[in-house]
Amino acid sequence: MITNPQSGTNIQEVADGIYRINTPVAIPGAGDFSFNQYLLVDDAPLLFHTGQRQLFPLVSEAIRAVMPLEKLRYVGLSHFEADECGALNSFLAAAPQAVPLCSQVAAMVAINDFADRAPQALADGAELSLGRHTVRWFDTPHMPHSWECGLMMDMTTRTFFCGDLFTQGGKGEAALTESDILGPSEAFRGPMDYYAHAPQTTATLERLAREQPATLAVMHGSAWRGDGARLLRELGGKLAA
Repeated sequence: MITNPQSGTNIQEVADGIYRINTPVAIPGAGDFSFNQYLLVDDAPLLFHTGQRQLFPLVSEAIRAVMPLEKLRYVGLSHFEADECGALNSFLAAAPQAVPLCSQVAAMVAINDFADRAPQALADGAELSLGRHTVRWFDTPHMPHSWECGLMMDMTTRTFFCGDLFTQGGKGEAALTESDILGPSEAFRGPMDYYAHAPQTTATLERLAREQPATLAVMHGSAWRGDGARLLRELGGKLAA
């Protein structure tokens, strides 16, 4: 569903109760790109990634197409970066009961100061019930980047909110694909490698693979459906090489 014809912002369901909000952009000198946020609609709705502050009108408009914005309960982020949490305080103002959701390190180094409302900081492996869905938090420091980085998985649908992993260039026209995304994501990473290449990166990817994700909710480009464990292990092999 196109929610803003001028920007091309759209919202589409990629798993049961989970919606990808996608805004295509043109980056000077780099071509087409996209920013995605993921909305998990449940008794306690959760938004993962806010988009930059300037995207708030577009993202909030898309949310309103499927649920009242004011009912948001959690606004999650992987790490402290504009496309992760630039619009965080705008969402907190629009949804009076919402709280930020982040890692304990992110709360300590940034969100306790940045956010207008105290965050709920999740420990590694902690689970949070939203109603029909339960999400689990994974600390992933420096993977792909930032000390405070963490990622999240919906255990009900096996949807892995994988942040900057598998970033693809282009507009992300397909909300959900079963085609190859590792090749395009590696081609995008090559010229501007944004991974920290920490010593534990391969082990972290293996830990995530053992969770057997069925859908990868990618932050830039198309979400992907298939054998997520295999794809994460293939990514680990590429990075190790």
